[in-house]
Amino acid sequence: MFSDSQNIRREILSKWHESISKHGNLFSSDSISGTSPPSVFVGSYDYPKVFVGPMVPPIHGDTSLLDSPEQWKGKSLEDIVNFRLNLVRGVQKISIDQTEGRYIEDLQEITMSSKATDTDLVFQKTTSPKVSLDGESAPFGPIGEIKTAKFSGTSSEKSIEKTYYDKDLKAQDAVLNLYNSGIDISKIQKCFSIGMLGQKRKLVPTKWSITATDDIICKYLTDDVLDYGLIDSHRIFSYEHLGNIFTVVLFPHRWVYEMIEAWYSDGILGFGSDYEDARGIDHPPAIAGAYFAAKLGVLEYLKDKKIQAGAVILREIRPEYAIPVGVWQVREGIREAMNQTPMIADSIENALVLASNKTSISKSEWLSHGNIVELIRQKTISDFF
Repeated sequence: MFSDSQNIRREILSKWHESISKHGNLFSSDSISGTSPPSVFVGSYDYPKVFVGPMVPPIHGDTSLLDSPEQWKGKSLEDIVNFRLNLVRGVQKISIDQTEGRYIEDLQEITMSSKATDTDLVFQKTTSPKVSLDGESAPFGPIGEIKTAKFSGTSSEKSIEKTYYDKDLKAQDAVLNLYNSGIDISKIQKCFSIGMLGQKRKLVPTKWSITATDDIICKYLTDDVLDYGLIDSHRIFSYEHLGNIFTVVLFPHRWVYEMIEAWYSDGILGFGSDYEDARGIDHPPAIAGAYFAAKLGVLEYLKDKKIQAGAVILREIRPEYAIPVGVWQVREGIREAMNQTPMIADSIENALVLASNKTSISKSEWLSHGNIVELIRQKTISDFF
């Protein structure tokens, strides 16, 4: 299985190297002219001084698809990797406290834009051939240190503009305002990252802003869900994409939540999990940003249906998921799972059998690496408070 994953990864990257030749050699360019989706990225290396800048493809026109995870349903892993690795990242090193000044304000204007933005970058030297594959945020292509940058053609999204200029609004309230205005979560995360939200504004590394945004929205949704009546059935949802199999079990119980992940490394099956009760989680989860991204998709369903439930998510990461493309795919995978017609079971045990049968891993193996079902068997609901 490990060798299969490595072969898939090599094949995708090989095809990408072939595809960029039609745009010129991005690996040895001292400038780029193109239309940013719009997209910005804040790194975490050498924090609190970080590399910040726009991401630009070597093409003009409507490039919004290159950085819109909410629009990637049905796309293959190869499609998404090609979208992302054709984005060249321009950077300047800036302190996280520097949220004003021409360069940052230009980036904030890009982030605020409702349409792709024409961008011309000149680099200090030719772009580095290194590409980013960190697992939390979506990948991107070569990096170049910016000498000069010109941007044109922005058009501000009104709800973002209003929130940006409201400096009395706390960051979490700003995030929720945008979410309730229908702004895509991927867009909100960029606004958070580039220092546009809150009273005490700072630049936030992109991979941290992704988890922070998901967590803020989850807490808001949980507060509402805790006021709803309990679900009256055991429901099993499933969805598979990009080499990931997701199954979600909802069962009659006060809100409790667990996510268990399984993956293959050197042919050996590894597991990770974490869980919470109605008080939430009080530590960084072992499975990192995926925990919050998945929880968000489930809570959206519960709020929409105005019901409360316990939830267990099983995620099998197959060798076909050869290149990590970010935790957005967990959130969107769970959202899509919750859009499917659920199977119905008469008990939590049977529900978990049906959920496990959607994967290549047995129920007993899943549960041996989790906690919540055993806790439910041992405790009454009042014990969760």
